[in-house]
This record gives sequence, structure tokens and C-alpha cells, in this order.
Amino acid sequence: MKDAKYLMAFSVPLSVFISIYFREIFSYTAVLYVFLFIPIVELLLPTHLTTFSEQESKSRLKDRFFDWLLYLNLPIVYLILSYGLYSFANYDLQPCEYFGFTLSLGILLATNAINVAHELGHRKNTFDIFITRLLLLPCLYMHFTMEHNHGHHKNVSTELDPATAKKGQSLYHFWINSVVGQYKNAWKIQMKMLKNRKSSFISLDNNLLLFTICQGLYLVTIYALLGTGALVLAFLVGVISFLFLETINYIEHYGLKRKKVGNRYERVRNIHSWNSDHIMGRIVLYELTRHSDHHFRASKKYQVLESFEDSPKLPYGYPMSMLIAFVPPLWFAFMHPVLSKMEKNHH
Repeated sequence: MKDAKYLMAFSVPLSVFISIYFREIFSYTAVLYVFLFIPIVELLLPTHLTTFSEQESKSRLKDRFFDWLLYLNLPIVYLILSYGLYSFANYDLQPCEYFGFTLSLGILLATNAINVAHELGHRKNTFDIFITRLLLLPCLYMHFTMEHNHGHHKNVSTELDPATAKKGQSLYHFWINSVVGQYKNAWKIQMKMLKNRKSSFISLDNNLLLFTICQGLYLVTIYALLGTGALVLAFLVGVISFLFLETINYIEHYGLKRKKVGNRYERVRNIHSWNSDHIMGRIVLYELTRHSDHHFRASKKYQVLESFEDSPKLPYGYPMSMLIAFVPPLWFAFMHPVLSKMEKNHH
């Protein structure tokens, strides 16, 4: 069936496994797959819009196949991560292999842990929330869902949102601004929730405190079982995973602004997120690239996200756009003309 294409999302974990198992020059298989092979394929294949009839949407929402594809990421991520940490601790690796392992495992967590957690984190049932937290644990970013759901979706494309990149802001400045800003916002949201519930700081209602303890125990366990090297790797892999996430945040809303009407901002519209209809990026990121529709209704599941004709379109797919963003002058050269044209068309 045509929806079997989403099985391709597991090609990223496969490339990471190859990187770890074969080592040496193969240590960079995942890096080359995500940032060379996929961009080339996306340049060659045509893009296309997707819309669903009401009946098609209902049918796709009832199909548990799409949910199980997400759940399957949990054992895959933990098995490959454990294998990578064990190999790192027990094999005599060359410096280039250390670097390859670190990048590869960071890619694994970015695409198949934190990205899947983003999808599941908008759902309300206890099981999905539990899976979300387990996926965010090795990313050391368990506060993400709280700030993302209660902060980013409310304030996107405004000065109030640290996860929206301003025009002319480099990726590296954005990383600092977004990581620090979202963490601070998460605590503000948590403290407000505790106040509303009349709960104390040290209580089971303080999710961020529990998340901090869980992440600390995760790192301590790795140190106890595998030693200092594996601990450093686990920490670096987590940081790389959330920096990849923040790079996606950067390209998703770069330079886009909501108008202020009186004391309030206009509602979020299709024009406040950059989208991509390039097929490979869509599949491996579970339709994250249909970002306007996601912000229009955050609870909408990935299998029914659609592309809008009037939504801003990135010149390239997400993986290629991320690569370009790593070189700020090149990113500005590509994006500012596109941004100016988009602003002209919508003002």
C-alpha cells in the first residue's frame, strides 16, 4: 500500500546501525545518508501538494498502522543507542570513529526520538505521553513538550517566542537564544501550573523537577554501567539531538512575523511557517515539513497533515535547508529574497 512509504523513516536508524556496526569509514554512513543522499534525492524528485477528502481523513485517523509506526521508534532508538554506547565503551576506536559515532547517534535521537516525541507530545492519552517522555529522556530535553505546547504554539512568529528566528539572526545565535529561552519559559509555565494547583515546588505535580531527576539518573546509570567515556558520549549525543531540533525550529519560522492588532497578535495563519513538499524529508520526519497545517491545529495527526498552496515554501527540503543554515551568509543569501517575495505577496 502507498502508506508503506512511511517505513522509510526507519532508514535513518538503519544507517546509524551501519555506522556503529561497521565502524571505520562507515562511521559516517548516517551523516552522509541524511545530509547528502536525501538532499540529492529531493533535488531530483518532484514536489507535490497533498489534500484529503473528509472520508479519506477519517479512514486514515482510524488506521492504527500510523500510530504503531511511531511507537516502534521507542525500542529501535533505545536498542541502537545502547549498542552505540556499549561499542563506544568497549572497542578501541579511532578519533574519526568517535566523531562519527557521536554525530550518528545524535541524528538518531533527533529524527526518531525527539521528532517522534514532538508528534506524540500533542496527544492527550496517557500511553502516548509516556512514550513521549521516554523518547525525550536520552535527548536531555524533557522540558520540550511543556514549553512547545504551552509556549511556542501560542507565541509562534512573535517577539515572545524564543523558538522563532528573526530575520538576520544567525543559526548559532538562535541556538543560544532558543535553548535558554525555552528552558526559562518551561519553568515559568511549570511554576504557574503549580500555583494554580496550589502545589509545592517539591511535589509530584512538578514535572520539570521530576524530569531533571530522571535525566540525572539516566546519565548516572550510563556512568555506572559503561564508564566516563560512555557518559560523555551520552551527554554529547543528547546535546546534538536538541541542536538539530533547534536547527529545524530555525528554518521553520525564520523571519516570519504575526501582525499586532491592538494589544494582541493576529491568529496563527498558514503564512507563519515555512513548509516543504519534498518527499524524503516528509517521510523521515513524519510530515513535520507540513508545518503550517500543524500550527493551524496542533492535535492533527501526521498522516492527515496537508499542504496549502499559499503557505511559504522553502527553496529546498528540510535536510538541505539545515545544511545551508549552518553557513549564515549563504542562508541569508538564499532566504532573504524568498522572504521578501513572500512578504510582498501577503501585505
